[in-house]
Amino acid sequence: MAKRFSYLRLFTSTFYISAFTFGGGYVIVPLLQKKFVDGLGWVEEEEMLNMIAIAQSSPGAIAINTCILLGYKVAGKLGAVITVTATTLPPLITITVISFFYAEFRDNEVVAAVLRGMQAGVAAVIADVVIGMGEKVAKGRDAINLATMVAAFAATFFLKVNVIIVILSCAALGGVRYALSRRFPSLRVREAVKAAAPAAHGALGPETKTDAVAGSASQDPTADRPPEGLGGGPGIGGGEGEEGR
Repeated sequence: MAKRFSYLRLFTSTFYISAFTFGGGYVIVPLLQKKFVDGLGWVEEEEMLNMIAIAQSSPGAIAINTCILLGYKVAGKLGAVITVTATTLPPLITITVISFFYAEFRDNEVVAAVLRGMQAGVAAVIADVVIGMGEKVAKGRDAINLATMVAAFAATFFLKVNVIIVILSCAALGGVRYALSRRFPSLRVREAVKAAAPAAHGALGPETKTDAVAGSASQDPTADRPPEGLGGGPGIGGGEGEEGR
């Protein structure tokens, strides 16, 4: 159940997540999802995935882009201003403080050890994001999306293709699919049936239930008989024919 919206809660939630997120934009993604999708219920999971895709393919930091889209979705332009402010304040304050003691931080062995330990945790969080997003694509049971995901991974990991080229290619493929679905509506029908098939498997659909009820009613000889005391036709409720007057 979605919790009541407030601008203060939007600011504090985004500020808190940004203040305790280390390792880049991909680390903040699961935290935003758990907070605003699972915790507050202000955004649907599918919408969150779309925001991440748009933020990743747009110029700039993915964390700030995602928070801007999230704030705009929840509370319009004011929400976007609130979330971008809450997202940028923690790193701005932290970097400002560190800049006064940069020489001490640079040569401090304790700080270096802490950062090395954080790298392992960040890698685990990013791996969790990748696995979670991959599972959501797999659950969609779309062969083209699955093939695109595998091809994009192979292109970046094995062939060392530039990420920008991969993202633009995937975007172009999505545009082509949309254009074909508009040109050939039967493709959209097949996709809808394919998506609905797992949910309807092993269950009796509403139309089937209606047909079954209609069939049983037609076999019952008393189905169309009016209750006793009520006449058929225009005399219902007031007797039968002239006697009802």
